[in-house]
Amino acid sequence: MSADVVSSEPETPASRLQSPLETLRARMQDRSAVIGIIGLGYVGLPLALRFSELGHAIVGFDVDATKVADLNAKGGYVRYQGQTRESVRFHSRFEATTDFARAGECDALILCVPTPLGKSHDPDIGYILDAAASIRPHLRPGQVIALESTTYPGTTEEDMLPALAREDLTVGEDVFVVYSPEREDPGNAKYGIRQIPKVISGVTPACLQAAEALYGGAVDTLVPVSSTRAAEMTKLLENIHRAVNIGLVNEMKTVADRMGLDIFEVVRAAATKPFGFTPFYPGPGVGGHCIPVDPFYLTWKAREYGLHTRFIELAGEINRYMPEYIVEKLMDALNGARKALNGARVLVLGVAFKKNIDDMRESPSVRVVELIAEKGGDVAYADPHVPTLTLEEGKGASLTAQPFDAAAIAGYDAVVIATDHDAFDYEMIAREAKLIVDTRGRYPASQARVTRA
Repeated sequence: MSADVVSSEPETPASRLQSPLETLRARMQDRSAVIGIIGLGYVGLPLALRFSELGHAIVGFDVDATKVADLNAKGGYVRYQGQTRESVRFHSRFEATTDFARAGECDALILCVPTPLGKSHDPDIGYILDAAASIRPHLRPGQVIALESTTYPGTTEEDMLPALAREDLTVGEDVFVVYSPEREDPGNAKYGIRQIPKVISGVTPACLQAAEALYGGAVDTLVPVSSTRAAEMTKLLENIHRAVNIGLVNEMKTVADRMGLDIFEVVRAAATKPFGFTPFYPGPGVGGHCIPVDPFYLTWKAREYGLHTRFIELAGEINRYMPEYIVEKLMDALNGARKALNGARVLVLGVAFKKNIDDMRESPSVRVVELIAEKGGDVAYADPHVPTLTLEEGKGASLTAQPFDAAAIAGYDAVVIATDHDAFDYEMIAREAKLIVDTRGRYPASQARVTRA
């Protein structure tokens, strides 16, 4: 599929009256367009809900038949809004399916599929290519195909476009291919899809117009850029900015700790400067799909241009080391209480990658649990959002979430605050715990029985 291929479809009086782009615009404007969402996860489901709020019929595609059946049975899903979990229902017709032949019913097809790393930390865009191959036979004039998955510059035009290619459809005339990176923040009650400005791009100028038609009613502010490659790089810059700054403050934490300084006090003081400083806070590492993964998409692509992204890779090394640093601090704290980690009862509070959600992807808290187990600790965890936890093969059996009431807290030799969910009673924990290793700055550094990590 390329912009210079001439369509083999015969021209009809109707097509002369209204072009595929005009048809798409009209259907988006009167809310009669059917929106197809491919990948019903943390990105796809909120996007489906937003278009459903506008009155569009939604067809959700996923390869997980169990998830599809569950969504169809419930007519909605559970999402996180600030400190609360809530069940939401779609406002207009929604149907989930594993049948990609139904892609032909949709006026828009939005790909929200995973982009993980391979075993050698190389990008794996297999989910994108599989989705493209699945919808390719069912494409028709008047459709817009949008990729939202985070990926390296060039993916949309160099990889996805050939996977969609059909000689009877011309990009920019019959169908429209766009890239618009997701900016979803699970658990953020202040910024939803509508409030977050959306970067959009297209393979051709007409494709960019299709992107404007697709997202214009759903998002308050659109940010057009010159190319899909620029949009892809924008998303990577956003996430690499966070990864590098988190790596910096995590390294500063180890330096401040050695100097006997409270890094959280230092960051809060620096944040009072009204210009030139953005506060980032240390923790047990970085988690989620974006921050631990996305920088490697750029480092891999940069090698194609003969470049070595040392700064980005150094930040990754620092962040990956943080779980080991925390366990070292735990061992020091136990030693100070004349106990060894081997055989000690340790409770890790919070294993999701961020507070108040259940997302376990790349969570550094899980690595903390694994390291404690590897060193002989009798480790358990508590998390109101994660009922069970499966460790990597050879690093311990599957665990079940434990109670975190006063009696339970008092029974452990040490408590590690790894993910600071609001559901935890921090006053009670401070009162009942024999020893606390605090990775999130919930307590003053001077508080008795508290070790900052």
